[in-house]
Amino acid sequence: MALIRAAGAGDETAFAALVEPYRAGLHQHCYRMLGSVHDADDAVQESLLRAWKAMARFDGQSLRAWLYRIATNRCLTAIGSRRRRELPTDLSPGVPATEETAWLEPYPDARLGLESLGPEARAVVREHVELAFVAVLQQFSPVQRAALVLRDVLGFPAREVAELLGTSVPAVNSALQRAREVVARRAPARSQQRELAELGGGVRTLAERYVRAWESADVDGIVALLADDVRLAMPPMPERYEGRAAVAAVLSGGPLTHRWRMVPTMANGQLAFGGYRWDGARGAFVAEGLDVLTLRDGRIVAITAFLLGDLDAFGLPPSLPADRR
Repeated sequence: MALIRAAGAGDETAFAALVEPYRAGLHQHCYRMLGSVHDADDAVQESLLRAWKAMARFDGQSLRAWLYRIATNRCLTAIGSRRRRELPTDLSPGVPATEETAWLEPYPDARLGLESLGPEARAVVREHVELAFVAVLQQFSPVQRAALVLRDVLGFPAREVAELLGTSVPAVNSALQRAREVVARRAPARSQQRELAELGGGVRTLAERYVRAWESADVDGIVALLADDVRLAMPPMPERYEGRAAVAAVLSGGPLTHRWRMVPTMANGQLAFGGYRWDGARGAFVAEGLDVLTLRDGRIVAITAFLLGDLDAFGLPPSLPADRR
């Protein structure tokens, strides 16, 4: 209570100490709601600024619920003024992508705050930022999205969720029922964290084979790792490809005509690779993108190749020397 009183009286250091334990969780919450790391940055910053300005009026009951109320309201406002973000490999067959489509952004595992968590808790946190799950959230109405995240991810009781959203418990339960049905139907791949744990060395072997195949331009080696129904997309390019033959054709006709270096990392709790393409003018391998893999039964079922030139957020450098092996 001393920190709360001090923060309410205008002590910035006390306020920072109060909110710091919630910062990582608030950022993940805003990312789930908005589908964008950059939008989540803005939402958290604006939410904490509003909390600071309103600290003197805080009733002292639940700081966590109060902060999430502010952040949720900020996200709901933002959703109303932005296009819905899509996961390219999750678009319905009858819904074509365009150059104007707003794409879901990858989330760096470094921002998940996993250092103090045990293995089971880490798996749960990662599961709730998987691309497939966050993509499904973007299909919901703002209230459905918020209700599902607040109730099923953050564990707020239905009564508190209703209070946070300014609605009734029956309305929250109705929104949850519909949202849960869609999640169960459209995000069956959310077991990836359990699969990663179960495969253990198998995942390491898959990662090594993926790197080796890319760096030796071995199309057959990559195809051998793919599920029959694999999907490939390269946002912000609107095209997407389905099936092993289609993926093999696009890789052999484009990306694998260049030299590459691939560096393992993690994004959205999933196995990922920073891709570096040889630039003869610079005499180095230069960051080109981030491949985020979705796994099922030891096979790759989706490759979302985000075309990113800046991989710093994923702990990777902008370029690699020519002699890097």
